Order: sequence, then C-alpha cells, then structure tokens
Amino acid sequence: MNIDDFLNLVHTRRSIRRFKSDPVPAELLEKILEAGRWAMSGANAQPWEFVVVQDAATRAGIADSWLKPNHEAYVIEQMRVPEIRHHHLRTPLTIPSFQDAPVIIVVLGDRRTYQATVLGANFLVTEGAADAIYLKNMANATQMLHLAAAAAGLSSEWVSVNRLWGQALKRILDIPEILEVHTLAVIGYPAYQPMPPYRRALTDIVHHDKYERNKYRSGEDIYKYLVTLRQNTEPPYRQGLP
Repeated sequence: MNIDDFLNLVHTRRSIRRFKSDPVPAELLEKILEAGRWAMSGANAQPWEFVVVQDAATRAGIADSWLKPNHEAYVIEQMRVPEIRHHHLRTPLTIPSFQDAPVIIVVLGDRRTYQATVLGANFLVTEGAADAIYLKNMANATQMLHLAAAAAGLSSEWVSVNRLWGQALKRILDIPEILEVHTLAVIGYPAYQPMPPYRRALTDIVHHDKYERNKYRSGEDIYKYLVTLRQNTEPPYRQGLP
C-alpha cells in the first residue's frame, strides 16, 4: 500500500449507525483482530483484550443493557445549551441501532500492564500520565480495528462505554472485575450510504516551526465553531434516511 492508498482508506472510512444483518466472514474478522493485536503501546505493554460477540442473544442483551446507563448521560446532556448538544443525546434514547450488527468487539483494558513502563512516567511526564498513556494505548488498538474493518470492505461504529454500562457488560460477558471495558467496535456491512464528514482544513491546524498565533481560536471562536458544526452536520442516526 502506498501513501495515497492509505489516505483514500482514511478519507472513505465512516462511522456507521445502522447495519445489515449479513454475517462477517471469519477470515476477515480474524484479520481485523490481528490488526488490533499489532497496535502500538507504551513500553509494548499491550493492555488490550478482545471479546468477540456474534451470538444473537448476547448481542441483543448488550443492546438492551445500553439504554438505562446511557439515560444518565442523556439527562446530564440536557444541561447543555441546545445548539451544541451531542447528536445522540438531543432526543430521548431508544434501543441502539448497533443491535442489528453481526459482530460486536468488546475492547478490554488491563491497567496492570502499565507496570511495563518506566516508574518515572508516574512522576515526571505530565499530570495524570498513567491514565493518559494507558488510554492512548487502548485508543491505538481501537483505531486499528476500525481502519482494518474499512480496509476489509466493512463498516464500523465506535461505541463509548461509561462506568455504569461497563459494569452491566461485565455481568453479561463474565468479564473479571479488574479489567475495564474500554469501548465497543461494532462491525458489519452498512445499511445506508453515509455522507462525507466535515474536517477542518489542513492549513487551519498545522503550524510551521512555531505556533502561528493568527490561527489561535478564542473561547468565543470555539463556541461559534461548535454551533456551526452542529447546524451543518446531519445527526448520525439520521444519515441515509429519507
């Protein structure tokens, strides 16, 4: 693969919110998981493990378990001014669309692996370094899963897991308490054609040799940006609908 092929993959990858029920071929699924296995991590700690859920009843249980814990997030989001509320939390929640996806990869993290790195990282790197490096490790593995799914001609959805839902998922999947449910990577074939996402221009985010102060955004600029972003981005759960 050359750089242009890779950029095409990055440009065309989408987060899908509704899936066909068609099964994912086993050989493609194994290659996606292999990509996740090869993610980079601090001190090669490799804190990730993957629970691959394909059983229909278990997938339905995961979808059902999503509603109550995430209602808490919905209630909190209503405290935000309407024009910048998160897309998913503008209206009362229903059973999530990923219930129809044929594969759910539950990405688990083991913080004990952080002992692989140098002790000084806890004191000398940055505030909260232990959390930051561990979470970056987990994010690297998760991103690899999504890129690999796109390369395999599949689509995926990144599903965040809050603390309450994580506990419910542990009960459903018999996950040891010491492990953390980091995120879900939902894999399948898309049920609609998604719209191109918005990205800021490269010239707006790249600085050469030093920070270019003329590109600095004030708090007011950020607020206006978020309002515009919400106004011009179709909610993901509405994409592809008439």
